[in-house]
Amino acid sequence: MAEKKRVIEKAARTGFCFGVRRAINTLEKVAQERGGVETLGAVVHNQQVLQKLAKIGVKVVNNIDDIKGDTVVTSSHGVSPDLEEKIRAHHNEVISTTCGDVQRAQKAAAKLAESGFFVIVYGDADHPEVKGILGWAKGEGLATTNEKAVAALDPLPRKLGILSQTTEVPAHFGEFVKKIIDLALTKNSEIHIIDTICHDLRERQAAALELANRADLMLVVGGRSSANTNRLAEICSQVTETHLIETAAEIDPAWLKGKKHIRDSQNLLLGFGRQRFIKAEHQ
Repeated sequence: MAEKKRVIEKAARTGFCFGVRRAINTLEKVAQERGGVETLGAVVHNQQVLQKLAKIGVKVVNNIDDIKGDTVVTSSHGVSPDLEEKIRAHHNEVISTTCGDVQRAQKAAAKLAESGFFVIVYGDADHPEVKGILGWAKGEGLATTNEKAVAALDPLPRKLGILSQTTEVPAHFGEFVKKIIDLALTKNSEIHIIDTICHDLRERQAAALELANRADLMLVVGGRSSANTNRLAEICSQVTETHLIETAAEIDPAWLKGKKHIRDSQNLLLGFGRQRFIKAEHQ
């Protein structure tokens, strides 16, 4: 049987963003210098990376009481000022790997709160980044992706400050802002909007969407608990068949039947992954 021709194209922007790469590099250096280190929460939501870090002595702990050593590394998602103060009270050294874009969102939330604005963070209320940002608003805030949660505030604060989790989809944030404006401008409100979405992520989302519009199949490769990865899969799935995978072993040959142009977000179509593609072509 003649081999069917398929185009396997890798997205122009792949891999970890600068903030995550910096966090991983910092952790590797500290762990090697000190023979291991603890992190409060996962430095990045990627199981394969965490397994690699564990091999050089990086241990993830979920709360302060579980920390055993004198040095603690906080994740790229950031923490609230109160939490960092509690950590410092119990341990000698805190090494922050907070992403620069997250720091910008934290400072924006703090400035809004200090100016008397009620801070609305568009994002996942359970995500550590969002919890940290709200902590910088000193309790004067709300995290949601549903404008109804804002409408339910009684009374609606007159001064509203709106910003976003750094990994959200810009178009979705824009739609949310429009709804809040429609809601608040009828109630003599003052609204301050700050764009805190990561610019590097914008480029990655745009590149993925452009490729999705040309592809028969999209494979988004990354951690299932990663906000970045899930946003990419969400965007791509709106225009073509999309599967979120963590490793090449998860590729199902059935996905490839009838597909001629396949987008790969990482170099996973090598080795075992490539063998799965070859097998599918002859089925």
